[in-house]
Amino acid sequence: MRGSRRKKFQIRRLMKKTPASESPPPPPWIELPTELTLNILNRLGVVELLESAQKVCTTWRSVCKDSSLWRVIDMKFPQHRYDMPYFNMSCDIDMCRDAVDRSRGELIDINIEYFCTDELLEHISERSSHLKRLRLACCDGISSHCFRESVKKFPELEELHLFFMPSILYEDIEAIGISCPNLKSFTFNDRGYKLPLVDVNNNYAFAIAKSMPNLHHLRLFGNRLTDEGMQAILDGCPHLESLDLRQCYKVELGGDLGKRCSDRIKYLKQRYDSTSDYEWDADVYFDENDHANPSNYDDPFGNNYVYSMGPFDDYTDPFNNDDFLFGYEDIFPIGLSDDRNPFGNDYFSDDEDFLFWLYV
Repeated sequence: MRGSRRKKFQIRRLMKKTPASESPPPPPWIELPTELTLNILNRLGVVELLESAQKVCTTWRSVCKDSSLWRVIDMKFPQHRYDMPYFNMSCDIDMCRDAVDRSRGELIDINIEYFCTDELLEHISERSSHLKRLRLACCDGISSHCFRESVKKFPELEELHLFFMPSILYEDIEAIGISCPNLKSFTFNDRGYKLPLVDVNNNYAFAIAKSMPNLHHLRLFGNRLTDEGMQAILDGCPHLESLDLRQCYKVELGGDLGKRCSDRIKYLKQRYDSTSDYEWDADVYFDENDHANPSNYDDPFGNNYVYSMGPFDDYTDPFNNDDFLFGYEDIFPIGLSDDRNPFGNDYFSDDEDFLFWLYV
C-alpha cells in the first residue's frame, strides 16, 4: 500500500515541474539578425513574399516591409496563367501596386509581362522617379499616350526593353529618347515577317537614330527596317557595341554598310542567325518560299488566314482556291465601316491596294 502511494506522489511532483501550458520554444529563424533575414528573403519573388513569406510570423512580416526588398520587382509569369478560365488579372495588378508602394521610391528595376495597364504604369511612374530599368512584354493594356507620358517621369532610365508592344508608335520612341538621355540599352522586339508583300518601316530606326545617341546595346528582333534605317542608326548611335537584327529580313548589310557594322559593332547578330537562345517564340509568320501551302500561314492566335492584294472590290485567293473568293458585300456584314480597312485603321479609297486578313 505504502509503495503505491509513494509512486503516485512522485508522478504528481513530476507533472508539477513541467506544466502542460508551457509554450514551445520559438523557431530558430526568429533570432537571426535582420540583415541575414533580409538576405534570405531577398532571394524570393514578389508573389512568394506577399503570399507566403510575410505570413510566416510577425518578425518576417515586419522585415517584408523593408523597402530594400522591393528595389527589384520581377513579375514574369507564363502565358498559360492568363489563359486559364476565370483567371482574375486584377490580382497581379494589385500585387504589383503593393510591391511598388513598399519600395518607397527606391525601385530601380521592374519587369512586367501581359498584365500592365495604363493605370498601373501611371502608378509606377508617380512613385519611382529613380527607375533605371523597365521591361514590358505583351502588355496590350498600355496606350501610346500613357506610355509616352509615363516614361518621361523616369529621367534616370538606362535600360528600356519592349517586347510585342504594337501600341507603341515611332513618335513615342523619339519622345522617350529625348526624355531619357542616359538610355544605354534599348529593345524593341517584334515578330519576324518574311513575306515580300509586307511593307518596310524605317520610322522606328530613324527615331532611335535621332533621339538615342548614347546607346550601347540595341535589339530590334523581327523589325521591318531596311539598310537605310540601319545606316541612320550607325550615324546617330556612335557608341553602339551590340546589335541584334535577327529576323529583320529587309536588312541585307551588304557592301560598305556590312563592313561598317563588322568594324564598329563587337556583337552583331544578323537576320538569319540562330534563334535557339531567344526567350520568345521565334516562328516566322510568312515564308516566301512556301506559297504552295496555305495551311502554313497562321496568325499569332492560331487561326488560319488568307491574304489578298488587289482592288477593294476584288478579293481573290493568292492560292487560286475558289473557296476563298470574296466580294465587297461579303465582307461588310461582319461590322466593318465602308471607309476603313479590316484592321480598323488607315483609311483607303475603293481603288487602293491593301492587305486583307480573313480568319477561318
